[in-house]
Amino acid sequence: MSTQVFPTKGNLISTKKSLALATMGYDLMDRKRNILIRELMTLVDDAKKIRAEIETTYGKAYRALMRANVTLGLCADIANSIPEETGVEIGYRSVMGVEIPHVMLDSKPPELRYGFSQGNSLLDYAYICFDKVKHLTVRLAEIDNGIYRLANAIKKTQRRANALKNIMIPRFEETCKYITDALEEKDREEFSRLKVIKASKAAKKNA
Repeated sequence: MSTQVFPTKGNLISTKKSLALATMGYDLMDRKRNILIRELMTLVDDAKKIRAEIETTYGKAYRALMRANVTLGLCADIANSIPEETGVEIGYRSVMGVEIPHVMLDSKPPELRYGFSQGNSLLDYAYICFDKVKHLTVRLAEIDNGIYRLANAIKKTQRRANALKNIMIPRFEETCKYITDALEEKDREEFSRLKVIKASKAAKKNA
């Protein structure tokens, strides 16, 4: 790039401005990347905890359901009577321009959809456990989606920061150095020429 720029003071000023903007852009990208990484690590920790809790709760629920099946027979008819969940709402929050989903689910206590004569305490316990799993699954879906979006944003930010740091900033620095060296050389040549002219005038005057 330096060989394609004519070495003038105007081009030097313009290049220095571009260098300052590129440097500021890199600083902003670096800060954004660090903030996104901190947010990502927080969500990863949350996801680990929820996955462990879901696994434990699922285990309890399936064990209770198996015992209920043994005491009541297959509970398929009861399961089919449970309505589909329609209380899920999705909102978004912004983290450095990255839209992170916020999934909301009605937190009302579970309502039994079968009569006392159809179930027993084991089935009730399984129902409560599966209801808890439902809420945990919603939370995990929110976190996993947020992790995916943050990871993509971090990759894009990293690429842009690398491009500024390794390509644009060195290129502008090289151009500034080229123009500065060329202008200094021109000034030295002009100074030498003026000295020669002055010496020539002085010699003519003495003669």
